[in-house]
Formats: sequence, C-alpha cells, structure tokens
Amino acid sequence: MKKSAAIHKAPQKKPAAVSVALDQPGIPALDFGSAWEYSAAPESTSVTVQDRYELFIGGKFVRPKSGRYFQSVNPATEKPLARIAQANAADVDSAVKAARKAYDGVWGKMSGRERGKYLFRIARMIQERARELAILETMDGGKPIKESRDVDLPLVAAHFFYYAGWADKLNYAFPGKSARSIGVAGQIIPWNFPLMMAAWKIAPALACGNTVVLKPAETTSITAMHLAQIFQDAGLPDGVVNIITGVGRTGAALVEHPDIDKIAFTGSTDVGKKIAAAVAGSGKRLTLELGGKAANILMEDAPINQAVEGIINGIFFNQGHVCCAGSRLLVEESVYPQVLRRLRDRMRTLRVGDPLDKNTDIGAINSREQLNRICELVDSGVEEGAELFQSPCALPGSGYWFRPSFFTGVTASHRIAREEIFGPVLSVMTFRTPAEAIERANNTCYGLSAGIWTDKGSKIFKMASQLKAGVIWANTYNKFDPTSPFGGYKESGFGREGGLHGLLPYVVLE
Repeated sequence: MKKSAAIHKAPQKKPAAVSVALDQPGIPALDFGSAWEYSAAPESTSVTVQDRYELFIGGKFVRPKSGRYFQSVNPATEKPLARIAQANAADVDSAVKAARKAYDGVWGKMSGRERGKYLFRIARMIQERARELAILETMDGGKPIKESRDVDLPLVAAHFFYYAGWADKLNYAFPGKSARSIGVAGQIIPWNFPLMMAAWKIAPALACGNTVVLKPAETTSITAMHLAQIFQDAGLPDGVVNIITGVGRTGAALVEHPDIDKIAFTGSTDVGKKIAAAVAGSGKRLTLELGGKAANILMEDAPINQAVEGIINGIFFNQGHVCCAGSRLLVEESVYPQVLRRLRDRMRTLRVGDPLDKNTDIGAINSREQLNRICELVDSGVEEGAELFQSPCALPGSGYWFRPSFFTGVTASHRIAREEIFGPVLSVMTFRTPAEAIERANNTCYGLSAGIWTDKGSKIFKMASQLKAGVIWANTYNKFDPTSPFGGYKESGFGREGGLHGLLPYVVLE
C-alpha cells in the first residue's frame, strides 16, 4: 500500500486504498464522469500586491529596525508574493509605546459614541474593498476564493459593525456593573483565517476603549497590512492599532513585553501552554483559543444527504484548516454503509485546484510545513492499520496540495483520531448507542466544537448537554455569526470571542 507522502506528489487514476465497507452488495458506486468538469472561472478583480510590506506602527508604515525581511509565498504556485518586514524586540517595543501613547492620550479618553463611529467607518470600508481583500486572502493563504469572498469577508465586516454598536452601550452590556477598558492588548493570530481572526480580536478591543498591537502569522501577513491601510484611510488615531509582522520570536517579544496589559492568542495548544507559562504571575490578562479535534455525531434518524453535505463543508471545503473542523465522524452502525457510499460519491465531485477559480472547492495547503505535517499523520494512519480512501482527482503540478481523504477502521488510539491534522482528512468511526457516541466524542484532550445530526430535537438537547465542547452545531456545521460567542474547554483554551461574551476579555468590571 502506498503512503500518502507519495500520494500527494502526483495525480493517480485510482485511490491508494479503499475501505471494504465502501462497496456493499446492491449499492453501486456512482460514476460522474466528465459531468463535473468545468471551464476555468478565475476571479476577475485585479489587485496590487506590493513588492515589500513594512511594519505599521504609530499610524505609519515604517522599516524594521533590523532591515530584515522574509518572503511570503503563494501556496498554490510556490512563487513569492512579497517581502514582509521582520520585527524584532525593538520594533515590538516601539509598537507597544505607540499603543500606550494612543491609549493614554486619545483612545482611552474618547467617548464610546466616537469610538463607534470609527468602527462603523472601518466596517464600511472593508465592505467596499471586500473583493480585493478576498483575492489577497486567497493568494496568500490558499483557500478557495468562494470561501474568502462569500464567507470570510462578510464576517469580517459584520464583526466591526457588531462591535461598533456596542461601543457606546458597555454599561448596558453588564447590568449593575461599570465597564472600563484594560489598556494595551497584544494579539497573536493564526494563518487559517487571517482577516477574520484579526476582526474577532481588534473590533471588541477597540469598542471597549483599548489599543492594540497585532501580530499576524508569518505565512499570511499581507491582508493584515492592507487592513492597516484601511485604518489609515478611516482616520483612526495614530497608534490605536499597530501591526507587527514576523516569526515566533516576534510573538514571544510581544507576550513578554512588560507594558502589555492583555494577551489574546489563537493558535496551537503547545504554543498556548508556553504563553500561559510566560504570563503567569505578570498580572496580564489572557485568553486562549487553541486546537480542536471536533466530532460530528450522525444518528440513524438524521437527514443523511444534508448531513453528508454538512460533513463535507465541515472538513473539506475549508481544507480542514479550521481549528473546529469536524475531523472525526461518528456514525451510527445501522446507517454506516449508506453514509460511507454517499460520502465517497460526494467526495468524487469535489474540485481541487486553482484557489482563484470560482469552481474550486478545495484549494492549496497553506505551506510546505503544513503539508508535511498532514502527510506524516496520514502515513501514521496507514501504518497503524486504518484504511484510506482518497478522491482520484488530478492535482496541479506545482504548489502544496492534498487530495480530500477519509479513513475507516479507525480506533481512538490512532494518531489521526487524536491529533489535530489541519488538512482535508476525515476519520470515520462507528457507535451503537447515544451514550457510546458521547463517550467517544469526549474522548479527547480538546473541547472546542462538535456537531449533532438527528431528526429529534429532544435528542439534540440531551446530547449537547453531555458534550464537552464550547460550540455545538445541530444539523449544520461551521456556521458563524458575530452575535454568537466562540471558544473552547480543556486544551482548546479559555475565554470567548464574538457576541456579548467577546467584550468581557477587554473590560474591567467595577
């Protein structure tokens, strides 16, 4: 049996391995042939990518003190996009000082009504430039344009609109309490949702009267710098938001800076643990949104077609790049063959390729490092005895790609069932009773999200009350709204972003 490290490199006519359970007597496989071949439909709006992006400190774009830059690469082509400034500790210090000056001199004293006006203006400008930002997000991160354009950017603008409305109502948000801002917030965001993660953190921080120093992921920094241009054009006072780009050392310098009042981090559990240790005893506030290994529980009375589409959406349409991706599927035994057949047939229709093509369902993996991680985990699944099915789609000749895949014959001890994979790979397992499904779903160190698929509302509420996850979807998956809080339990972190709960990390209640 071939390993995935070989599978992802070149197109194959047949999948490397197929679970025996897929081919049940009397259930023929569907052959879609060329019915799903589309002519290219590239996104038409042109954008300008600068040759070099500087740091955004004190309302201005400034060169890094070290004079060093690193390369941002288009994961779909492996070609360089731009050079990004590498911030060092001195740059971090300048950004924190600019944020403190803005907080003490302007933003912290400004009325909520006036702060809200800035946030409304930023939201409208994001809407006006949404198509441009979506293309940049896709070029820099590899996700399909229809996800960047139709999901991410509308949510980015919606979060700024939502928190603009809260800016002058903070005392109504917490009855009997008086809310005041904390000070300077250091925020570190990941590569999977660059602009959306920025909005989740910046918008509530500004609404509450804090100033910000934001560090985006090194592989997806470009849209953050274009967001900085919007802040400039919106007339946001100098230093209210500062954006520093760089690698892990830059983030560490921000976490350790003595004049930071609050740290908000979204990323891996391992890094989150290090940050928690670093800020312990410092008096800094901390919120962490970390990893996940979400379970989708599919009951026999569920609408199967709807459930399969939701499962596809939860793990494949976003390349599995969301921390809440439903990478574990628990299926009731009685409908297991039927679900596998429909899952396999639907996977065969998924289109993998140019992320800027509006027909593309699955884009590029964000980086070579992440692709290697996916291959290593998939190899471990094969070696540990699970059976692998991969869509027999062709892959582009260059770039970072991985076929949509799922495993059967998976046990709780398999690494693919335990570790976060961040790729289009699903582990399928079975259960016989709701109690067993709950036990298997909770059998993880994570607790970020889960999904329940059933036709019975009472069953949804009973199972949801037993699942140890911060966000639980019922008969849908990966649906977000700025009014709804998001966050996890256990090793998925603590604190909430979004909704009224998203204000709490950025205020002191008296």
